[in-house]
Amino acid sequence: MQWDLSRAGRLGASLILAGFLAGCAGSPLDSLGLSSDNDQVQPQNSAGDVIGNGSVKVALILPISSQNGQAAAQSLRNAAELAVEDFSGGNAAASNIQIIVKDDRGTPEGARLAAQEAVQEGAELVLGPLFAPNVQAAAAVLRPAGKPMIAFSSDAGVAQRGVFLLSFLPQTDVQRVVSFAQSRGKKAFAALIPQTAYGNVVEAEFMSVANQQGSRVTRVERFQPGNTASLSQAAQRLRDVMSQSDTLFIGEGADGVGAVMQQLAAQGITSRSTQLISTGIWNDPRAIGLPALEGAWFAAPDNSRFNALATRYQQRFGSAPTRLATLSYDAVTLASALTQAYGAQRFADGNLTNPNGFAGQDGVFRFRTNGLNDRGIAVFEIRGGNARAISGAPTSFAGN
Repeated sequence: MQWDLSRAGRLGASLILAGFLAGCAGSPLDSLGLSSDNDQVQPQNSAGDVIGNGSVKVALILPISSQNGQAAAQSLRNAAELAVEDFSGGNAAASNIQIIVKDDRGTPEGARLAAQEAVQEGAELVLGPLFAPNVQAAAAVLRPAGKPMIAFSSDAGVAQRGVFLLSFLPQTDVQRVVSFAQSRGKKAFAALIPQTAYGNVVEAEFMSVANQQGSRVTRVERFQPGNTASLSQAAQRLRDVMSQSDTLFIGEGADGVGAVMQQLAAQGITSRSTQLISTGIWNDPRAIGLPALEGAWFAAPDNSRFNALATRYQQRFGSAPTRLATLSYDAVTLASALTQAYGAQRFADGNLTNPNGFAGQDGVFRFRTNGLNDRGIAVFEIRGGNARAISGAPTSFAGN
């Protein structure tokens, strides 16, 4: 059955149970980009910051006072409030859950203490944290206590049974865009990837997917980000194999892809001669508006529901949300929907890992038993400074 969380959030009790279900998107987070603070400061219990007054307690652990994560934390917290209001028909006082907001200050020790407080205060489910080391620290408390967690880290290494990641995983983007290229007849793949933690993740997935379905990898080149000489040398080495390649995967985001394209053009490698592909790190106006990426493909969630949510968020809170806001919105709506549907078994593993999944603000998604997720995402093509979907996001996991 499909749980349509977007309609559930807007219609409260009117959950749709049909016959099928479901940074910046795709951009690196926590250990793949953002990082937790180094200072080991104990969190202050966010006493009084409680959203809703339902009988089922759910903790929301965020880096509220962390310099690195404060903006994201504010968006995640506000989106949680919006979700509670939407699910309860605009009246938070009528909600069936109570969100207890906790500040981990961006540190593992802070997350551990926040998790302990959450257990002591009767939380049945924990949403967050955001940073990978903090997820690990909180999980060390929550798993022995039998409390499941829906975390927002994009580091797949912290996922495990009972620790579910709702985030945008780069592996999903790579699998989607490479598989789409193969479906369009592409057979020989090269790659240019920065020497970063994010680059390590996407290279591993790229190698796995690109060697399937009769395709092959001609070469993978790595370069030091921000190092022109390193990038230039990598581009020169790629030139030798591009006559044997029909597709080039680029693992650099909007900040550096302009410089990448300059070096590739110097070697005669352009979007006119080679199909360029990437992940959701190109879902950024700076990349989409780059003439050198004309005709390029990238995989990312459909933004239509996020844009609608962002409009309501702006009206409600007077500022624009970060792209991560949908994570807490969907997590809170899911917690409310499961509470409504399953009573005492609301957060059992079998309900959280329903293979049919759930339909949220970023499309369909589901949790695997190992804590990772599957998402239905689209493939976009860059044309004339715009990105248009050329392969829509699937609306269910039927057949998968």
